Amino acid sequence: MNKLNHIALILDGNKRWAKNNNQSILNGYTKGFENIKKIVKYTLIKKISNLTIFALSSENLNRSSVNIIYEIIYDNFSKTFNDLVKEKGVKIKIFGTKKNLPQKILEIFKNIEESSLNNKNLNLNIAFNYGFKDEIKNILTNIIKKEININLDNKKNIDNLFFLGQLPDPDILIRTGGHKRLSNFIMYNLTYTELFFSETLWPDFSEKEFNSIINQYLNIDRKYGL
Repeated sequence: MNKLNHIALILDGNKRWAKNNNQSILNGYTKGFENIKKIVKYTLIKKISNLTIFALSSENLNRSSVNIIYEIIYDNFSKTFNDLVKEKGVKIKIFGTKKNLPQKILEIFKNIEESSLNNKNLNLNIAFNYGFKDEIKNILTNIIKKEININLDNKKNIDNLFFLGQLPDPDILIRTGGHKRLSNFIMYNLTYTELFFSETLWPDFSEKEFNSIINQYLNIDRKYGL
């Protein structure tokens, strides 16, 4: 049976869920936001140490719906994640490009990261305004500006250049919403990750389906290569 330390999730399908259920886009994203909390709690029950979710791509920052996402964060983010931080011992890290994000969003993110810094029950990593190509550009810029000396034979030196640092690579990536692509998401860390694509739209993604995927993974004969 395989070890399971880290699950990554691409949360896709909020707008389509809203359309299919004759709901507003705001209600679709709100429902999806609520589902994050539910899946985080189930991850804690399963005693998995790391969960990384793709909340907003940098490519989607210019979409009109991004203002709806901001509105949900203003209204719900602190309460939702404060409960996880204070009651469940979740440590939260938010990574991605801070450029062009509203100052109020940055303050909310900073406060939740600082308040959860010493928690140990689950590392919850949230990719927001993130793209892997932007991450590579950021790394190269930092190397050039800071003239960092890197031992290319030292894996820790290389890992520390990336946002997830020394965390173990995801064992599983789950993408909801039916599309079978990685969408520029933590490509360095997904080298040997087992990929699962669900037809379920994110707001409807349940603990039962989550558990089913976990059970499938546990019985895979992992090859770590061809």
